[in-house]
Amino acid sequence: MISRFVAALIGALAVAQVGHVQAQVSGPASAADSVDALIRDLGIKESDKAVRDRKEWRVPKKIVLLGGDPGTRAQRDAFAAILPKAEIVVVPNMQEAAKASTNADVIVGLTSFPGICEPEILNSAKELRWILSMSAGVERCMAVPSVASRNLLVTNGRAVESAAIAEHAVALALALARGVDRFVVDTRQGQWRRENSARMQVLAGKTMLVVGLGGIGTEVASRGHALGMKVVATRNSGKTGPDYVSYVGAPSELLALAKDADVIINTAPLTTETNGLFNAKFFGVVKPSAYFINVARGGSVVTADLQKALEEGRLAGAGLDVVDPEPLPENHPLWKAPNLIITPHISSRSDLQGEQRWVLARENLKRYVAGGKMLSEVDLAREY
Repeated sequence: MISRFVAALIGALAVAQVGHVQAQVSGPASAADSVDALIRDLGIKESDKAVRDRKEWRVPKKIVLLGGDPGTRAQRDAFAAILPKAEIVVVPNMQEAAKASTNADVIVGLTSFPGICEPEILNSAKELRWILSMSAGVERCMAVPSVASRNLLVTNGRAVESAAIAEHAVALALALARGVDRFVVDTRQGQWRRENSARMQVLAGKTMLVVGLGGIGTEVASRGHALGMKVVATRNSGKTGPDYVSYVGAPSELLALAKDADVIINTAPLTTETNGLFNAKFFGVVKPSAYFINVARGGSVVTADLQKALEEGRLAGAGLDVVDPEPLPENHPLWKAPNLIITPHISSRSDLQGEQRWVLARENLKRYVAGGKMLSEVDLAREY
């Protein structure tokens, strides 16, 4: 009887605590409306289950933010306003993050190296419950075995920069098709060479294959459709898509779809299944007039196989915002491959940088401390 009473009392206190936190984090209606609009506009998904149902959940006692920039430091006060009783620490580098995270419930930051998902940080964070990734890609987190074995909650920044990345992908395709890469060189050399127009293509009426029809892929597809292209895609989560995608296939259909594609754009996350996906077999089936664009992760491509395809003229050109290895060493032979444009992993950069990420991060923190349903939760089994 006593144990039942104690259990009931603990449950009542937990509910009261959650209600108190909810009252603390509720903002003005206009702010809530703007967050709801952002979630709707970006197509961000809510978890099926409330985070309070996880046995590891508790209201955070300590949060560590990795980042030495003024923007990250400015968020400390915003986080403190949501959770005033928590210890909130901003650290500028990975070494300090590893020390500060030993008793942290939550770590916040980017996942690109050096980032929050390095083993030195995650394995030392014995009280860790939630990895709040400001990046869309979380493959570095998935590569640390303790993330899955401890069933850590991971959320990411998917969809926040989808529009910018999609525009970059299409810009690379257009630059290759219209010979802009060659004319830029001519401009620097003061050359008027009309012969460089010999390989120019028109994309309207041709076929774009989007590999990975997620948030970024959908934005790419809409822009391909706007250019007058037929858009097909692959998707791991089903065979449905927007009206402007004429066919959505399973990942197993990649090679069949690639045979007829004129522009192939990779927007798929890097997982065990997509690692090395674009290899000699893939480049062996594409048309020699096709363009390959990668704005996802360099590890999806076997670099030597892509380089060989370009050198042998089995591919009209490639546009890469990501490479493997990254950054690409100065003396790497890929730099000398023909018909290639490389940008240094900057496709998400824009004049709208930053604030949307933090708006969603703050909203997710509110949801977490209230035990609610999270936004952009990563499926540990799927690795994205």
